[in-house]
Amino acid sequence: MKRLFDSASAFPALASMAGITLISVLFLHAESQEEVLGLTAGAVVMLLLLARFGWNALAAASFAGHSRMGQGAVLAGVLIVVVAFYDQHFPLLMLTTVLLYIVVCLGLNLQFGYAGVVNFAGAAFFGIGCYTAAVLTSHTGLPHLAVVLIGGLMAAGIGSLLLLPVLRTSGHYAALVTIAFSILFRVFIEVNDTLGGPQGMKVDGMEIFGWKLNDSLQFGEIEISFYANYVLIALVMAAVAFMLVRRLERSWIGLALDAVRLDETASAAFGIDVARWKITAFTLGNFLIGLAGAVYAMMTGFVAPNAFTFGDSLILVSIVILGGIGNPWGLTVAAAIVLMMPEKLQFIQEYRLLLFAGLVILILLFRPGGLMPRQVRNYIPGWKP
Repeated sequence: MKRLFDSASAFPALASMAGITLISVLFLHAESQEEVLGLTAGAVVMLLLLARFGWNALAAASFAGHSRMGQGAVLAGVLIVVVAFYDQHFPLLMLTTVLLYIVVCLGLNLQFGYAGVVNFAGAAFFGIGCYTAAVLTSHTGLPHLAVVLIGGLMAAGIGSLLLLPVLRTSGHYAALVTIAFSILFRVFIEVNDTLGGPQGMKVDGMEIFGWKLNDSLQFGEIEISFYANYVLIALVMAAVAFMLVRRLERSWIGLALDAVRLDETASAAFGIDVARWKITAFTLGNFLIGLAGAVYAMMTGFVAPNAFTFGDSLILVSIVILGGIGNPWGLTVAAAIVLMMPEKLQFIQEYRLLLFAGLVILILLFRPGGLMPRQVRNYIPGWKP
């Protein structure tokens, strides 16, 4: 009887993930603008109908009660998409980009989703990881896994330069500090001829223990796109970053971060070192962003200043807000929407910042918690998942 009950309670999560996977495959397969618009409209209508009949609450409860099963279903869904487009470059490139941006937004989520540390320089720290990979792959013989790690450390280390002004300010003033850094970073790499100036730099493809990720896989007459290699790497990174963030949230560290975000004065009065936890969240968040940047640079093979503008930082912030501040599951959905929609609907490409700004305003007005508001904390002492 208990096994039957568990199967029934797990069904909403499995059914929801199956539906999301099917829609993703159809969306990536659609080529005409009419097909994309039709699928988008159909998905929105279906979501509204399901919400009206209470399916969303059932699915959320099912994912919460069967978290490991839900995570496994997500991994299976990604692998199904890879199999469906195994020989097509563009869909796999989009999928890899979404996974890497999920890692970036998990870092931002640690910063202002949990600790309340505002960071409008996400694209700059992403660029630090990218340029670190470009320099090290071009001028050193370091293993590429070490290059990725150093990319994260460089982003965290350079970010430490902002710790003093960030700790001494709050609210809008702290936001201005990160905005200024974002602009200065773009100017610095644009005028620095050593880093390629406005023309950018070439980046070598990733190689792990002799496995060259930029080479397509050949199995008889079947050729698999080399982007499938990067999908697997990005999927592992996203899974590890997701588990890390969730464990932090459920531990005493997450409690301390939330206390700092909600009321710094009360936290200090109860003996919580506010500066220590802000530094921890800011540094760890930038480390995750730098890791993703290093892998992204080796995947694309080229970096240039125009990819790390303040507008790109705003897109990252909009993903976190749209998904639900503090909700790792929400930002994964928002990342897919924000990154894939403009690519499939080319006529909104030039107006994407305007579109995202409008969406953020609507979300803040009518659904402040985001598409998937953060649930009540499930606190588990220690590090037990």
